[in-house]
Amino acid sequence: MAVVTHRDDPGETIWFGSVAELAGAHGIPVQTPEDPNVPAFVEEVRRLRPDLLFSFYYRRLLSPAILAVPPLGAINLHGSLLPKYRGRAPVNWVLVRGETTTGVTLHYMDARADHGAIIAQREVPIPIEDTALTLSRKLTAAARSLLAETYPLIVAGKAPRIPQDHRAATTFGRRTPADGRIDWSRSAWQIYNLIRAVTRPFPGAFTFWGARKLFLWSARPPGGRACEAPPGTLLGAGEGGALEVATGHGILEVTGMQAEGGPEMDGATFQMTIGKGSRAPGAKFG
Repeated sequence: MAVVTHRDDPGETIWFGSVAELAGAHGIPVQTPEDPNVPAFVEEVRRLRPDLLFSFYYRRLLSPAILAVPPLGAINLHGSLLPKYRGRAPVNWVLVRGETTTGVTLHYMDARADHGAIIAQREVPIPIEDTALTLSRKLTAAARSLLAETYPLIVAGKAPRIPQDHRAATTFGRRTPADGRIDWSRSAWQIYNLIRAVTRPFPGAFTFWGARKLFLWSARPPGGRACEAPPGTLLGAGEGGALEVATGHGILEVTGMQAEGGPEMDGATFQMTIGKGSRAPGAKFG
């Protein structure tokens, strides 16, 4: 047995345990190649003679040469119900797009990302209050259960191979911190979904108050109230210290926010401190 993983990056926000440290603690050899597809590393995999290869959120697409090594196959765990949400950051994307259901998929790998035959799937509902972190934890639990159920079939060579319907596939790319900028012309629901999709431990949704960058860490599910004010207009403090903001359709209640480099606060505190000018008629986020 061996583990291949990425080098731990001290500059990256890590909200899960180190794979390398966990493997090392159990005496499992760990390798961290920059490129797992170079001929020398392919030969190393052949030398190890694995019966089975599992990929759990590994960041590199593996070459056909590696996929051909294990006689029982190379299997990937993907954080969506394939063929929907192929590609990067499926947990974030399903929230951004307001999905009410997602899940996990075990599938055999082929030369294309998230493309191979499906072994099994487990559906996970998405409550409206879920964030990327809470949903990730639910998907982890679902994956653990799914793997426990299917592993005996996999090692016996009897696991299903269900072809994906490639006509129904959707694919999404990686997200960057810049994708968190709020477009106030969008609806309150769209902005709410963005906030919960990229809140901690992810980089966060943000806007600007003058020249100051503001992160919006949490908000309430919109209540459907209409508003005729221009998008981004600050409407004042609402119930429980929320800050009410006009959007392209409806009102968003922001409950947690933070000026870059400053402390996190609720909407009422924002108005009392850096937001003193927000009481002026027509004051807006940019």
